[in-house]
Amino acid sequence: MTDAPENTPSGAPTHSGFVALIGAPNAGKSTLVNQLVGAKVSIVTHKVQTTRAIVRGIATHDNAQIVFIDTPGIFKPRRRLDTAMVTTAWGGAKDADLVLVLIDAERGIKGDADAILDHLKDTRQPKVLILNKVDRVDPEKLLKLTATANERVDFERTFMVSALTGSGCKDLLDFLAKRLPEGPWYYPEDQISDLPMRQLAAEITREKLYLRLHQELPYSSHVETEKWEEKKDGSVRIEQVIYVERDSQKKIVLGHKGETIRAIGQAARKEIGDILEQTVHLFLFVKVRENWGDDPERYREMGLDFPR
Repeated sequence: MTDAPENTPSGAPTHSGFVALIGAPNAGKSTLVNQLVGAKVSIVTHKVQTTRAIVRGIATHDNAQIVFIDTPGIFKPRRRLDTAMVTTAWGGAKDADLVLVLIDAERGIKGDADAILDHLKDTRQPKVLILNKVDRVDPEKLLKLTATANERVDFERTFMVSALTGSGCKDLLDFLAKRLPEGPWYYPEDQISDLPMRQLAAEITREKLYLRLHQELPYSSHVETEKWEEKKDGSVRIEQVIYVERDSQKKIVLGHKGETIRAIGQAARKEIGDILEQTVHLFLFVKVRENWGDDPERYREMGLDFPR
């Protein structure tokens, strides 16, 4: 990491800090992080709890560097992996300078979102309310949601956004750039994430896997980048393994005559290549690893603490 400026070219002091996004699964946290950063740093699917570990996206706005922490969705855990993800999400909030609480305005305050507001009473960090998907909701309902949420939690500000279209996001960035403390930037100006490329490539393949097999594939599948070789011609050879828990799941991922895994590989290869700006040769393998959700090593690879 190179030294970052303490002043912008105009001579104005720089601001920097960590901003955590918390919310229920599928509230739109990953979509919002990508929108605010201006590039893809977190995968997005229709499958709930897609984000498993903390992903940092870095936005430079005016004289500020804003490091967004996209946390896993907070929900009532049922399994060991769920517990690890929820613990990681609340840990990310406690380590941040500011917490953005994202609520799906269409769903309102119920279920997981309701439980999150209760839990926030124990979170000391300053908090900002973000109502997402506001373009789909009647203005009167939005005002009621805002009033209800602010009665329950002491929010500094409320922003209404559409993470998908970007509506309201510039106002949010303007606020954050001024709200974060003065200080040097943590990362070079052109860096958009601190996620290693091997891990981001694995996440992209996992996204394509879920998009292709949304209903058919269990949420407990996992992708690891095992080999990464830079070739003399400027291309890169990547070998990844998709781990599933049963032989029946392996057959689903492979598909008839390998059609499904070829389609997943083609989609992942294109996106990884676009990000790297290199020709990518991607090779996917599917292996069965029973009960990988109880293997501490897998948790370490995902950046999660193993719940005892």
